[in-house]
Amino acid sequence: MLRVNVITIFPEFFRAPLSLSIPAQAAAAASVEYHVVDLRDFTHDRHRTVDDYPYGGGPGMVMKPEPFFEAVESLGARAPIVLMSARGRLFSHDDAVRFASGSELTLLCGHYKDVDQRVADHLATEELSLGDFVLSGGEVAALAVIDATVRLLPGAMSDHDSARTDSFYERGLSAPSYTRPPTYRGYSVPEILLSGHHKKIEEWRRAEGERLTRAREALPGSQEQADGNSASDGGRTGKAEPPHR
Repeated sequence: MLRVNVITIFPEFFRAPLSLSIPAQAAAAASVEYHVVDLRDFTHDRHRTVDDYPYGGGPGMVMKPEPFFEAVESLGARAPIVLMSARGRLFSHDDAVRFASGSELTLLCGHYKDVDQRVADHLATEELSLGDFVLSGGEVAALAVIDATVRLLPGAMSDHDSARTDSFYERGLSAPSYTRPPTYRGYSVPEILLSGHHKKIEEWRRAEGERLTRAREALPGSQEQADGNSASDGGRTGKAEPPHR
């Protein structure tokens, strides 16, 4: 069983999403258990303060290190301990597979302007990002990581072969999908998919997936192009505002 710990100042943010669809099915199958921890429970003042002004001045508030350290210690959490941050490496399907094969995953959700760097340097074992943009907090990003991970667990999906044919599952993008009706407003399903010729359908799907993958890689701003430009621009620099949080 995978134990997923989430540390956040908004525990109610997770109640509905984790009780619905695939995350709920994974829990019902005893493949995962969720522990959502209120960061404010680890403060020591009557205002339950989790942030303070930044050293050196500047706009915004910075989340304090003490509550994060104490919350993680209270759980006895082991690696991976992931800080959701726009400074982080881009989250990928390979990360989801890695997390799903483990026994514990802890996600740290920041908020406000930033999280004290000591959390990233001395508590988190890695930082992950959903992309080069900034969210109001790490909760949305953490939910994305949870969903991508638990859908790979036994019992999460009634048809696990569906997951195996998704984009990025041991390959690039998947082929387009179609369902009934065969023609809608003059737009028709590709004839090959109606042929019943399974070998030719698989060949078509493989070719379409490869075509779409090549097309996406050629798009300006794609991660593949960014990786190719890393020698000249230092790679993904991220944003000054880190929290995906």
